[in-house]
Amino acid sequence: MTSALMILKSLLVLLLFCNVDGDTRIDFRPKNVTVYMGDTVNVSYTVLGIGNGTSCYLYSNDPHIADLKFSQTINSVNQTGVFILEGNFLGDTFISCRDPISNDRSSESQMYVRCLRPERVIDTIFTASTVVLVTIIYVNFGCAVEWGELRKLLKRPIGPIIAFSGQFILMPLVTFGLGFVLFPNDPAMRLGMFFVGVSPGGGASNIWTAILDGNIDLSILMSTVSTLAAFGMMPLWLFTLGGTIFADANTEVPYFQISTYVMGLIFPLTLGYLIQRYLKKFGSFLKRILKGFSSILILFIIVFAIVTNLYLFELFSWQIFVAGMVIPWMGYLAGYTVAKLLKQPYPDALAIAIEIGILNTGIPIFLLRFALDPLNADLTTVIPVSVAIMTPLPLMVFFVFRKIKQR
Repeated sequence: MTSALMILKSLLVLLLFCNVDGDTRIDFRPKNVTVYMGDTVNVSYTVLGIGNGTSCYLYSNDPHIADLKFSQTINSVNQTGVFILEGNFLGDTFISCRDPISNDRSSESQMYVRCLRPERVIDTIFTASTVVLVTIIYVNFGCAVEWGELRKLLKRPIGPIIAFSGQFILMPLVTFGLGFVLFPNDPAMRLGMFFVGVSPGGGASNIWTAILDGNIDLSILMSTVSTLAAFGMMPLWLFTLGGTIFADANTEVPYFQISTYVMGLIFPLTLGYLIQRYLKKFGSFLKRILKGFSSILILFIIVFAIVTNLYLFELFSWQIFVAGMVIPWMGYLAGYTVAKLLKQPYPDALAIAIEIGILNTGIPIFLLRFALDPLNADLTTVIPVSVAIMTPLPLMVFFVFRKIKQR
């Protein structure tokens, strides 16, 4: 009898010990959830056991990213149920459970959540409208270009050589080194910076050159050379220095996107040339409205881009701001300085500076989406977006200064 009582007491102590040291276990289905900003998903769960207390409270580790739409308290073993998860902002977090009295957190019951940016209609509208307007402006460029002058520039290609060196030697090295300074522990952000640095010149360089009275013929020539050179220079950098930044990036050069950009450059220019040659009055009209139309286009792109990407400003840090400023502004400074040292005339030096400073930020955005998982791609996109926002600022200031000075 005594032995039976001792065994019973031991069992009770063991049960109490197990209850104290036990942990809440919840089976989430699915265990890893993807939700889009502004959207909701239903998540099922089954309680396998509650450890220290009689209930547990489900909560988000970061409600700013994702949160339960309605608070959820679980208070019985083997309970099954559903809760609604709402995506709020880009990032990842966990849904965890804790004792509502002691606040002890369960280490075994967590569900991983990542919140992504949804594909929006406004993004499609912005992209389509920008493509149409840029195509029209390049037809205007075709009417304005002095094609005989292009042949002279090809015979003495100082401008294209400076632009090539700035875009495909200076920029990759600067972004590679600066990435380690600004983001020493974040290889994805360093990759984002480097992808911007190895990209060819952007189409806005021609527009800004026209607005600021630079050499538009030289600008068109440099853009063409830069875009064609990207076929060889981007793979060279991506598979050398790029591999040291993020060895598992598994990057692939976007030849199709670059080819599309080349055709988008050549076709409207050719059409403009034909208009200039065979429809002279219409060509003269398009040439006269070039600067005004270019100014409207630039204003449209800046305003629309900021409005459609307002949510990204929450991700901006001082490092993001510095990266966005240094990359294009150093290109302007280096291009103009080298051009003047080589005794290039002011319109040529201005065109060279603009060509090196303005990079095609659409290409790094595509590369990031290919190289990284969707969440990191969305988060890292803030780098090329920051560059795109900071790029026109000194040019706008210079434009306003010139207008004030002229008056």
